[in-house]
Amino acid sequence: MSGMEIFTPVFAMFILTLLVWLYMYAKRIPFILSNDFSDEEMSPLEFMQRTPPDVANPSDNFKNLFEIPVLFYILCTYLFVSHNVDSTYVIAGWIFFGFRALHSAMHCTANIVIIRFWLYCGATTVFWFMVLRAVIEHLSG
Repeated sequence: MSGMEIFTPVFAMFILTLLVWLYMYAKRIPFILSNDFSDEEMSPLEFMQRTPPDVANPSDNFKNLFEIPVLFYILCTYLFVSHNVDSTYVIAGWIFFGFRALHSAMHCTANIVIIRFWLYCGATTVFWFMVLRAVIEHLSG
C-alpha cells in the first residue's frame, strides 16, 4: 500500500463540503433576493433570527464541516507522512466519510435531530478510533 489511498476519503470529504457549500447558497441567495432586507436587517444576528430552518440548516452544516473533519484531514496527513497508512485506516476513513455524508444529508433536508445526532456519533467514534490507534502506534514505535 502506497499510503496515497488515505487521501481518497479526504477528497470525498472535500467534495461533500463543496456540495454543501453550493446547496447552502442555492437556498440562501433566493431567500435574500425574495426579501427586501434593510441594512439593519442584514446584521448577522438579525439575519439569523429571520432565516427559516431550511435556509439556516445548510449554513450550520457547512460550519460543522470545519470542526471534526479538519482534524480528520490533519490525521490523514500525519498517517501519510509517517508511513502508517494501512487498510484499517483507509476503511475507517471511508466509514467516517459515509457517516458525515449521511449527517450532512440529514442536516440539510429533514433535519431529524436524533438521527443527525447518531450519525454524528458514528462519524466521531470512527475518527476517535483512528486517533487512538495512531497515538498508540506513535507511542509504541
